Amino acid sequence: MVLDNQALQREAANQTELIEQLLDIGAALSSSYDLGELLNLILSKSREITSSDAGSVYLVDSRDGTPKLLFKVAQNASRPNVSFREFAIPMTRQSLAGYVALTGESLNLPDAYDLPPTVPYQLDRSFDRDISYHTRSVLVLPMQNRQGDMMGVLQLINRKTQPDVPVNAQNVREVTQPYSDWEERIVRSLASQAAISIERNQLQDSIENLFEGFVKASVQVIEARDPCTSGHSERVATLTVRLSEEVNTVSAGPLRQIHFSERQIQETRYAALLHDFGKVGVPEAILVKQKKLYPGQMDVIHYRFALAKRTIEMECAEEKFRYLLAHPNHESETGCPLCQHLEQFDTQRNQAIEKLNHYWQILVEANEPRILAETPLAELRELSRYTYQDVDGEAKPLISPTEMTQLMVHKGNLTDEERLAIQSHVTHTYAFLKRIPWTKGLEEIPHIAYGHHEMLDGTGYPRGLKQQEIPIQAQIITIADIYDALTAGDRPYKRGLSVESALQILRQEAALNKINADFLELFEQRQVFSVLGHNSEAELESA
Repeated sequence: MVLDNQALQREAANQTELIEQLLDIGAALSSSYDLGELLNLILSKSREITSSDAGSVYLVDSRDGTPKLLFKVAQNASRPNVSFREFAIPMTRQSLAGYVALTGESLNLPDAYDLPPTVPYQLDRSFDRDISYHTRSVLVLPMQNRQGDMMGVLQLINRKTQPDVPVNAQNVREVTQPYSDWEERIVRSLASQAAISIERNQLQDSIENLFEGFVKASVQVIEARDPCTSGHSERVATLTVRLSEEVNTVSAGPLRQIHFSERQIQETRYAALLHDFGKVGVPEAILVKQKKLYPGQMDVIHYRFALAKRTIEMECAEEKFRYLLAHPNHESETGCPLCQHLEQFDTQRNQAIEKLNHYWQILVEANEPRILAETPLAELRELSRYTYQDVDGEAKPLISPTEMTQLMVHKGNLTDEERLAIQSHVTHTYAFLKRIPWTKGLEEIPHIAYGHHEMLDGTGYPRGLKQQEIPIQAQIITIADIYDALTAGDRPYKRGLSVESALQILRQEAALNKINADFLELFEQRQVFSVLGHNSEAELESA
């Protein structure tokens, strides 16, 4: 009676321990988001429960329309140093895993080398030959989700009598034993739970792949609207990720306390890729504007200049005609006063046209997006007072007040109103990104992108935030954004600067407390820009 009680207590304790193990396994499966980690966890826990020496996991792959099994994970306690690589096998009834995947049945084989001749499947003994091993007892289980869809196959090999004893071809019959029906039921339940976890993981991957595609499509939309900056978002994201990774390696100084998780780096990458998405809300004419005046404006002004010249020529001809009518007795002779007077009309006409040509050259020069010197500035003011006679005979300014405002821009090519329209892309970006229901770990993307034009001293836009209010990731994107804007050579209105010139400008910005000096120092020291294939002048000289 005492022995029976002790046996019952041991069995109850074992069942309690098993239930606790299964609960722990369930919690572990639910918390794992990495597929490789998840599969290894499934296999190791299944082996642990059954004292299996080895095992493998296959996943069903139907992406190309032909179902096959991917050999994803393998473990072998007796051959721990043997490496396994992923490969695919046809899903047929000839293999153990293929048979289970196609039929949904379990295989519990006491000796895989001694199978009945009537079964369609056989053990692939090449694995044993390659690693000098011997497979005896095998338990092959389907991994199916709640709907009965086949997610994969779990295969356990060589259930051991003593967990710590290595298995080899000589002792395999002494140290291994068949799998019990009880173990088959327990592991099959675990396999079903694993299938649900795999499905969840694959669904998560699908969502992330979908979002990755959405982000890339969004970047294409941005670049389609502004072809001049093609590749800018990708380059900024590349620089941002590399600088974030470098921050993680810092062990001294003010950056040593900053560390970005893999999820945070992904979050920052998406924010960098989408930081300019709001440009879809900026009028295209302003977005792609290359000079101070729009091409259509230049065409209209050129027409006005041509009309003004034609008017001058007509007025000259009329003056000469009236003069000749008033002096009918004109005779051509050398030194004729009348002829000299007519020549004065021609001289005045030529001077007026030459003045218009000069004004046109001043206008063309002033239209370029560079710093406007005082001389053309003064002549522009003079041009602003010039009038011509339009087709209706009314006196009109040769250059309209709006056009003159654009030409008088001292630096760059945008008026204050146009600059505000461009700057509004940050707000448009935030409004767009804020509407997306971000998953956990990506919810800061709108706020990070919102801050990429803010300056540490509060002089940035659109909110004029100061350093402590600007997300750290946004401060990194700012450096990457400015660097790429300075060095990009694909913009027709400016030439790309050298690496050293760009770094010099960034240093000046850091000295003025505009950008983060610590991040910039790391950016320069670790030559983060090399990820774009750029080399500093110092490095080229040393080479």
